[in-house]
Amino acid sequence: MAGSQETWDFTAKAQTKCIVLALSRERFDELVEQSEELRDHLAGLRDQERPPQNKHGEAAIALASGHSGEPVLPGTYVDYELSPREYELSVAQTVLRVHTRVADLYNQPMNQVEQQLRLTIEALRERQENELVNNREFGLLHNADLKQRIYTRSGPPTPDDMDELVTRRRKTRFFLAHPKAIAAFGRECNRRGVYPQSLDVEGHAVTSWRGVPIFPCDKIPIGDDRTTSIIAMRTGVDDQGVIGLHQTGIPNEVQPSLSVRFMGINDQAVLSYLVSAYYSAAVLVPDALGILENVEISR
Repeated sequence: MAGSQETWDFTAKAQTKCIVLALSRERFDELVEQSEELRDHLAGLRDQERPPQNKHGEAAIALASGHSGEPVLPGTYVDYELSPREYELSVAQTVLRVHTRVADLYNQPMNQVEQQLRLTIEALRERQENELVNNREFGLLHNADLKQRIYTRSGPPTPDDMDELVTRRRKTRFFLAHPKAIAAFGRECNRRGVYPQSLDVEGHAVTSWRGVPIFPCDKIPIGDDRTTSIIAMRTGVDDQGVIGLHQTGIPNEVQPSLSVRFMGINDQAVLSYLVSAYYSAAVLVPDALGILENVEISR
């Protein structure tokens, strides 16, 4: 609390990479003075750490019933957020321009335009996938609860690391990993004489672990130190998992939450189309999303 000069009577040393928030004493005191809720919270933590003392200086618990040693039972109310988080849909847009002489090629203007639109939409979906993984506001890598972030035991992704990632949630639907991370996991399995099974997913053979498919995702970044992350998630509203957010029924919609609007023809006889995709993602409960961090891929 503000004004207190107490210090911890022990030190801690991190054995792996971790997230640390450091504040000077002066800055901490300023923050405490600005928030009454923070002061009350810190006072409550101090009261929990220091049980009431009796006249002999020993911890004492006084109960209205006159008994001692009874456990403190939690309240029967359900906790909820007074100010829940609001998600705003992000948008990715691009303009497709096609000259009329290309559109008129072989007298098949719709086929030419449709193929150009298909390629444009695929590029837009790639950008959307990158945002869903890396965006600071709603991306998966930045929205995992700190308690659901674990680190590898020795660097490379081992079967033990993947087991811990799976057991931290029920109904893990799939993993997302960079292809190089999947290769590193395969090397660790071979070194131990373990052979992961392959699953058939829509006609494609996909590496799996404990029956959970590992999908390659090259949007997961690799750091300068040659480390990356592996994502595990439960999905769907019914299972309180990770869900995608989009808006249906938008004007000129050609796919769910994706619209193509004709903008006209300019003086150079160029057709213009505005292609827009709206999207976001939400983690309904914290244990729906987990991340294995500090995954070395080059050892």
